[in-house]
Amino acid sequence: MSPRRRDSTPGPTAAAALAESLRERILEGDPAPGTALREEELAQAHDLSRHTVRAALAMLGAERLVEVVPYRGARVATLDDAALIALQQLRAALETEAVRLLGDTHPSGWPIEVRAPIDAAIDALASAEGSADWSATTRAHAGVHRAIVAAADSPRIAEAHAHLEAEILLLLAQVRPDYPSGGLTAEHRSYVDALGREGGAAVREHLAHSTALIRAARAKNTN
Repeated sequence: MSPRRRDSTPGPTAAAALAESLRERILEGDPAPGTALREEELAQAHDLSRHTVRAALAMLGAERLVEVVPYRGARVATLDDAALIALQQLRAALETEAVRLLGDTHPSGWPIEVRAPIDAAIDALASAEGSADWSATTRAHAGVHRAIVAAADSPRIAEAHAHLEAEILLLLAQVRPDYPSGGLTAEHRSYVDALGREGGAAVREHLAHSTALIRAARAKNTN
């Protein structure tokens, strides 16, 4: 009988470390959407128990990066159009409410201390776009929306919004919308200006536009 494999670190820590490693790979697009994630293979590759691997996959399942089907195993999630629309609807609800709270708190306009972290996030997006690194660009793009929501100073809304971030990054790892160089940065500078004037209507218009671009890019890639 072969000796039982021992994890090099305690179970929860080992599971979290494996989840982080797999998360980074998935968000880089490798393994590709729909790829099976087999417990035994992962356990052997990382010298971990299958119980630890199962716990890591469950973490990623909670983030919707992995689909775990009882008796069939796990695979990298694939976001179809229905999932995309549902995700964007939830984002719109959270971001609209955050912007409404900002308007209630600052009816005469967002002060500089509110705008500064958002503008800094847009500057980070400009830097990422300039590097031509799509993964860095998508993370910086998520940072802009995170900063907008954080400005509302509602921990529960920020927490709910943060739970969507991995799924958004997964979506953009799978599909790259057609943006010209610097286009995302310019769009988001205009978007933040529009938020102060138009509130939730600007959120819904912005996300509807991004949904249309993603769907168009997906259709182009499948033709």
